[in-house]
Amino acid sequence: MTGVKSSEQINILDTDAIFQNGGSCGFTTSGNTTFTQRAVTVGKVKVNESLCPAALETKYTQKALQIGSKYDSIPFEQQYTDQKAGTIAQQIEIALWQGDTGHSNVNINKWDGLIKLIDAAAAATNANQAAYIAGAPITTSTGITTSNVKAIVAAMWLAMPANIQGKDDIRVFCGWDTFNKFIAAYTDVNLFHFAPAGTEVSAANGEVIIPGTNYRLTAVHGLDGTNRLFTVRMSNLYIGTDLENEEEKWEIFYAREADEIRFISLFKYGVNVAFPNEIVSFKLS
Repeated sequence: MTGVKSSEQINILDTDAIFQNGGSCGFTTSGNTTFTQRAVTVGKVKVNESLCPAALETKYTQKALQIGSKYDSIPFEQQYTDQKAGTIAQQIEIALWQGDTGHSNVNINKWDGLIKLIDAAAAATNANQAAYIAGAPITTSTGITTSNVKAIVAAMWLAMPANIQGKDDIRVFCGWDTFNKFIAAYTDVNLFHFAPAGTEVSAANGEVIIPGTNYRLTAVHGLDGTNRLFTVRMSNLYIGTDLENEEEKWEIFYAREADEIRFISLFKYGVNVAFPNEIVSFKLS
């Protein structure tokens, strides 16, 4: 959703179809169509940094500085901006999942992320229960291990609501820590061939087809260290921003009045889901 400067609504249309006895004349209305909304509220972010080229004279970078004592650029500008943009992207990925406007961490308190929003809706199916995982729910004292991770991932598709089963845009999202345990669990039993080859879907790219299904297990850094998994349709996820890929647009310039190099990046981001009741959530009990 582009052009979002503060908040926009996800407009949701839902309708049923009530079968009536045919073979007769007349009209009897039956059924309901509802129009609802869920808000995507963006956070407004800026990244400002100033660099003093003169401070580089005492470091290994002195050999790369331009000749003379007046500098209007930095010698490693491309490397610096590439790394800065990459760091911003990594922090956005974390905030999209872990964002919490009430948190003290300034890198995740600019908007509410998917974990908070899905939990607050209280409509997702809980996969951590005996109906989907053999035995008792998995506790925090046990955690996610190579011994139980296959059962956990299986629960994520076994618990899916019937109306989304078989959809081709379903993803089971997890952190890279859980993803690696899943890969290890299969290689430990010598099922080295289970992960498909290719550049689009491969373990190296953090995405594999869950054996025996057509569903993908997808690793995201936004869930690292959370012990959370979510099954969700991609079409159920909404990101709000003012300008697409705005975080990739930045400016670096020489500020003559301060005799320094300045970096500026400005962007807006927010996220939400349209149908919380179509999501499966795993959380240690």
